[in-house]
Amino acid sequence: MGNLLIRQNGVDNIMKYVLVDTANTFFRARHVVRGDLDTKVGMAFHITLNSIKKAWEDFEADHIVFCLEGRSWRKDFYTPYKAQRKVALQAKSQADQDEDAAFWGAFDQFREFVETKSNCTTLQHPRCEADDFIARWAQNHPNDKHVIVSSDSDFYQMISENITQYNGITKEWITLDGVVNDAGKPVIDKKTKEQKQIGDPEWLLFEKCMRGDTSDNIFSAFPGVRKKGTKNKVGLLEAFADKDSKGFEWNNMMLQRWTDHEGVEHRVLDDYNRNKHIIDLTLQPDDIKQALDEKIVEQVTKKRIGQVGLHFMKMCGKWDLQRLSASATEHSVYLNKAYGDE
Repeated sequence: MGNLLIRQNGVDNIMKYVLVDTANTFFRARHVVRGDLDTKVGMAFHITLNSIKKAWEDFEADHIVFCLEGRSWRKDFYTPYKAQRKVALQAKSQADQDEDAAFWGAFDQFREFVETKSNCTTLQHPRCEADDFIARWAQNHPNDKHVIVSSDSDFYQMISENITQYNGITKEWITLDGVVNDAGKPVIDKKTKEQKQIGDPEWLLFEKCMRGDTSDNIFSAFPGVRKKGTKNKVGLLEAFADKDSKGFEWNNMMLQRWTDHEGVEHRVLDDYNRNKHIIDLTLQPDDIKQALDEKIVEQVTKKRIGQVGLHFMKMCGKWDLQRLSASATEHSVYLNKAYGDE
């Protein structure tokens, strides 16, 4: 199925796609400003749409892809996955729950707008996350260029010569060569006093698979492991350097065993492979990859929605988005561009 999606383009017709981590951008924006609910919702629309517009213009893109959330297949594979978020949700005050409900209502209307009133591609599947669609789209368009609009560091593993990331919250571009601001100037790391770097994406993926990810409730494969080894112990750096040859340093770490607080014994390699299956955005199960591919094929069929600018103005009017309404012409350009349009 995947081969049906790969565009056989040459260097003369490389396409550029903006891949939007839609819920991430919309909901993170609520924390940028203090104020009443209307102010926060307005800011979410403002930051989301202007982040996309900025990426579109600076990247000179050809098409926007909105990627949306479903219930993740990872929850069936690994029960603890994001389980803490349900507990946190239940602990919220009634006022916070009411605000969440209002935000979801606004987000659902925004999703409906881009899905039915624009010519952008929208991707959603009941068993897949937005991350899955973003990764799969890039995999199925390997000769093209992509910018991911998101504040999520999970995408750092994907950064390459043809994939960059734009964080609309901090207004920073994440590239292999370093982090730059909206003006194209280096973002300076406060500790090193030099340009901020994300590091080697392959190393970042390895380290996260070993240390786990508390934000997603993914447990460490080797609690307490050191980054750099000692005279008597191999560290992550040494194991990573030995991962291709699978020599002494790799096996010395991966064959270690440890016991958790419930008395259950773990082998590091087993937990590392479990975490890699969850975290590595190239390792979805085959049935999930097929579901992603089928949904992409279904959705890239050319839309021909008319009067996109008018629909945009109506949405702005409904939510009193005056500043966005004033730049409706610029926003309508990317909202009107269908997949495959020259």
